[in-house]
Amino acid sequence: QVQLVESGGGLVQAGGSLRLSCAASGRTFSMYAMGWFRQAPGKEREFVAAITWNGGSTNYADSVKGRFTISRDNAKNTVYLQMNSLKPEDTAVYYCAAARVMRTSKDEYDYWGQGTQVTVSP
Repeated sequence: QVQLVESGGGLVQAGGSLRLSCAASGRTFSMYAMGWFRQAPGKEREFVAAITWNGGSTNYADSVKGRFTISRDNAKNTVYLQMNSLKPEDTAVYYCAAARVMRTSKDEYDYWGQGTQVTVSP
């Protein structure tokens, strides 16, 4: 079992930056690929970024490629999402999730955090 807690969300102006963190409980964190998803009001939850268990490979949605960076520190049981050049359309609740294998489909993820709100003002 893995429990996930996100933090770092907030209100930022367009063009600004935020870094989200996701702290995991349990000694099996390093066995899991990790992903970030987001959900805007009235929209489906969508894939943002993912990273393999050892950080050796990453994957990004086209909408965030070049602006967002996912990373992890297995010694701290934490995964990060560095978000730069933020746009109003990035406004959403951001969730981290854990899966046995790096995937882009939310249906492939076994454990989810409660989410953290990111709001980007024009």
